[in-house]
Amino acid sequence: MDDNIPPVYPDGIPPVENVEVGSNPKPPRLPPAPAPARTPKPPKRGRGWMVLSLVLFAVLGIVLAMNALGFARTLKIKGMSTQRGSHEFLEVMVEDNSSRHKVLLLDIEGIISGAVIDGRGHNLVSWIKEQLDQATEDRAVKAVLLRVDSPGGEIMAADEIYRAIVDFQEKSGKPVVAYLDGMAASGGYYVSAPCQWLVANELTITGSIGVIMHSYNYRGLMNKVGVRPDVFKSGRFKDMLSSEKGDEDMTPEEKQMERQMVQNLVDQSFARFKKVIAEGRAQAVRDNQGKGRSLAKDWVDYADGRILSGQQAYDHGFVDELGTVETAFKRTRKLANIVDANLIRYQQPFRLSNLLDLFVQSNAKGVKIELGIDLPKLQAGRLYLLSPAFMH
Repeated sequence: MDDNIPPVYPDGIPPVENVEVGSNPKPPRLPPAPAPARTPKPPKRGRGWMVLSLVLFAVLGIVLAMNALGFARTLKIKGMSTQRGSHEFLEVMVEDNSSRHKVLLLDIEGIISGAVIDGRGHNLVSWIKEQLDQATEDRAVKAVLLRVDSPGGEIMAADEIYRAIVDFQEKSGKPVVAYLDGMAASGGYYVSAPCQWLVANELTITGSIGVIMHSYNYRGLMNKVGVRPDVFKSGRFKDMLSSEKGDEDMTPEEKQMERQMVQNLVDQSFARFKKVIAEGRAQAVRDNQGKGRSLAKDWVDYADGRILSGQQAYDHGFVDELGTVETAFKRTRKLANIVDANLIRYQQPFRLSNLLDLFVQSNAKGVKIELGIDLPKLQAGRLYLLSPAFMH
């Protein structure tokens, strides 16, 4: 029998041998009990959904508060919410002078464009036209104060605003006074020219009278990487101003003719710009009965695209008066033959439906943050009344 094999006991406990009576034998040591198995902890759930929920609730609270505020303001001011065209206007008090007369403050800020600025198809031109229409119908509105802070923009949009101001003054008989703010250059001055009176700060940046069209040609780069365009056209000038057209694609005569045609288009638009200025300033002199300032005899020499300060514009007759927006407001009341007036502006009431326009507009490519007005991308081959510093 192998001595190394341990004995087996029925109850697992070896018998006690030769134990004296009255003694306290030590119990045999038992093997330690196995440690209980640890139950794995469930993975922590992310808190992103909690943050998202809080953000959504906060946004919803802000929207409801703004709706309540807009509703309260509408109730507080009698007859202030009006519908005109595709815009619903909320009349907001800018300066309360406890008067029954009103002067509408109309702002033109940023690049002048016909581009859509919200999700309902509105643009700057339609917004201004409908405000002028509302001011025409409101008998309490005696005049309009146009505050311009713009480097210019698209020639068509500027011309439409110019015509709207001319029509407003002729049909309503109410004067429009332009205040040239920090910048009223090129198209910014174009829309100001028909106003009955022009006020500028002596440090205002204005002038830049001219028309510009630009285009990029990257045919040289295409030749370096071995890319050649295939063009099929119905006429030899159909691809005029094409960015892919190289000198080798034109004869010297065709190139000269193309440049001349584009230059004629620019010159024609420039002639229109000068006509707008000459007619607007002449009409202002007649309406003001000789008051204000007439254009200097050599004013055309300064209509070469150069930038002018407010003081220089005053010296050459491009504006009638130097001062601040308060000066312009005072002049507006004087031309309207009223002693006092409340200064108001029109705004769109905030609605829950505006939320998508105010925050995000999604499309197949991603998410776009909408800030109310979108600066357009300048397009090659399009005419602009714009200060060159803003062309890029």
